[in-house]
Amino acid sequence: MMSVCANPVMVNLDAIKVNIKSKMDSAAFDSWIKPLVGTIDNNTVNFIAPNQFSVDFIKSAFSNILMDVCKEFGLSVAVRAGHGVQSPTVAMNDNAVRSTYYAPIKCDSGKSAAFDEFLLSEENAFALTALKKMATGSVSYSPLFLYGPSGSGKTLLIECFEGSASGSVLRMTGSQFVSEFLRAMTEKNVFAFKDYVRKYDTFILDDVQSLCGKRATTEEFIALVIDLSQMGKNIIITSDAAPSMLSGFDKRVRSVLASGLVVDIVPPTGTVRKNMLVRAGLNFDLAEKLSARICANGHLVAGVMKKLVAWTELMDSEITLDVAEKILSDSIAQIKTPLQMVRNMCTRMGICFDEVSSNSRTRAVVRARMIMFAALKSGTTLSLSEIGRLVGGRDHATVLYGLSQIEKMKTTDMMIVADIDSMIAETR
Repeated sequence: MMSVCANPVMVNLDAIKVNIKSKMDSAAFDSWIKPLVGTIDNNTVNFIAPNQFSVDFIKSAFSNILMDVCKEFGLSVAVRAGHGVQSPTVAMNDNAVRSTYYAPIKCDSGKSAAFDEFLLSEENAFALTALKKMATGSVSYSPLFLYGPSGSGKTLLIECFEGSASGSVLRMTGSQFVSEFLRAMTEKNVFAFKDYVRKYDTFILDDVQSLCGKRATTEEFIALVIDLSQMGKNIIITSDAAPSMLSGFDKRVRSVLASGLVVDIVPPTGTVRKNMLVRAGLNFDLAEKLSARICANGHLVAGVMKKLVAWTELMDSEITLDVAEKILSDSIAQIKTPLQMVRNMCTRMGICFDEVSSNSRTRAVVRARMIMFAALKSGTTLSLSEIGRLVGGRDHATVLYGLSQIEKMKTTDMMIVADIDSMIAETR
């Protein structure tokens, strides 16, 4: 039989909360119990939450702890929704709770796109198909976890989903979620923040790795993922690494993130980069040549596209390969022509190009020519005749003789092997 406190009026509600905090996770306490207002009437602690959802969650998750602690004080416990017996504008034990969460003007970027704006590669077909299905509302893979390196197209994919989704969508970056959660705690409207997020049909968090090291925020986010999944709503999460490879998160968090559908996103392939450049207005042949010289990073390719479009509009001029190489010199890898390779080799060996191309038969010049023959033969697909023409207009037989002499020299001159390898590097 429960004992009755001799003087319930003297029981301090703060002391009860301190005891509750000692028996549960501090992050969960700060999120769910600390903001509650309350009164003690007729040997009962009446905790008042701002809405019925909060009441249901607290009862399901923490009822045993609340009952055990209140029993120690000879009291029973009740949790109900409402603003309490006092006006909500009056502080009660410094735990006044606002019932409204005032969202910022935009919690997302405001951008949306259609799925046909994402140029598909075979490697990303699985992810695109899953997002299209989710956008129709016919299936839910929650949480759908998309991961890939920066520039692989994760943000564009979720913008495409946002532009095609049948229901309401809330999208936040990881840093936005952290700042909004901390703001809600500071303004004592955590419950309203939770309700605000949960009212959407789909919740998207871009760059979940931003939550690393922020324990309270991570706990709230994981609770949100579980709640939304149980409610049948969609959750889409993006990251730069797979759940199992995320550092700074404990095993439980990683397991929840991996509990839905996990799909990797690969950076733009050569074909995708080429099609992106064609979309920017380049002709097919030029786009094919440049695509091989642009890094496989969607951000970089998008920047190249913007520069090409701007050049066309501002200069009112067609873009040729020479123009593209000039205006994109900071973005594309420079292709070494065979003649450039030979000149670079001359510089590396300290030999004048004119000497190599002349009829000089000095030992140093002849040795340099033969090293170039060997390097060009190993490092390129040039024929022997083409190699000879580059090095002073020599014929096929001269190059072949030089290569045979190099093979003999390798047995006695160990330095020549290193020199040839160094020259081969100039052909890359």
